[in-house]
Amino acid sequence: MNDTARKIYDEVRRAVVGKDAQVLKCVIALAAGGHLLLEDIPGVGKTTLARSLAAAAGLKSKRVQFTPDTLPTDITGFTMWDAGLKKFRFHEGAVMTNILLADEINRTSPRTQSALLQAMEEGEVTEEGETFELEKPFMVIATQNPFGSAGTQPLPLSQLDRFMMKLSLGRPAKDTLRDLLIERTAAEKVKTEAFCGRDEIVAMQTAAREVYLSEAAAGWIADLCEYTHNSELIAQGASPRAAISLAAAAKASAFTDGRDFVVPNDIAMLFSDCTAHRILLSARAESEGMDPAAVCEAVLKELPPPHIKGSGK
Repeated sequence: MNDTARKIYDEVRRAVVGKDAQVLKCVIALAAGGHLLLEDIPGVGKTTLARSLAAAAGLKSKRVQFTPDTLPTDITGFTMWDAGLKKFRFHEGAVMTNILLADEINRTSPRTQSALLQAMEEGEVTEEGETFELEKPFMVIATQNPFGSAGTQPLPLSQLDRFMMKLSLGRPAKDTLRDLLIERTAAEKVKTEAFCGRDEIVAMQTAAREVYLSEAAAGWIADLCEYTHNSELIAQGASPRAAISLAAAAKASAFTDGRDFVVPNDIAMLFSDCTAHRILLSARAESEGMDPAAVCEAVLKELPPPHIKGSGK
């Protein structure tokens, strides 16, 4: 594994026990420069994972606890008259950071949720006609409770489509939970150390973008996304942004694994995480009790990967 990715991965694993696969995918999302959505029931470690990732990466971070009365200006900032300076002055919002932890994002209004759209897509915010560029790297790590939980409302599709990946932690295994109970009740909470910094993360993201994606690999990604528009199980397929996100994530997966080229497993491992939250199921799929992740796995089975040779290019 790449040294920078390994440092972050090992440190986050200390705080989030028994979820190595999810931690690795979070590191991949960071390396790819994508945004991350963590959905699960309360109390399984979503916020701990997000905070630990930000701390281990050594980046500036801010946290917003989303509630029904959270305002868009709390996110983007606002312009106010400064009597001392005798002019209007911009007051920075929560997005003026490297990693924004949007905690329980689906507890706030769609209007406030939409305040993140420009920042997540364009890396900038506009206030009173003036555009402010966000410092790079910029990443949103949002947590949400499952839809239907008290006080929640669904994220709009435009918002979901801006998240590179959507992950779920799930309940820990019984043995892991037992060890966690003994460890966490006998000692202070694990403190995550910063093993990297902004320059290292920027360098990691730059190197990940330079990983070689062959025509065959790109073609398979295009085929998979195109299939989502033709499947009887899917009413609305994956967007071009989904395909771009999957390609970037596959490159980052190869990079974290110490390779300079993408292999089919990079794509297959991340296809559901990058696509499931972006599709809408057909009435048939819903009547059969299928969920988006299961449908994505079915798509992978229908379209086997091509033979992709590695390249040092």
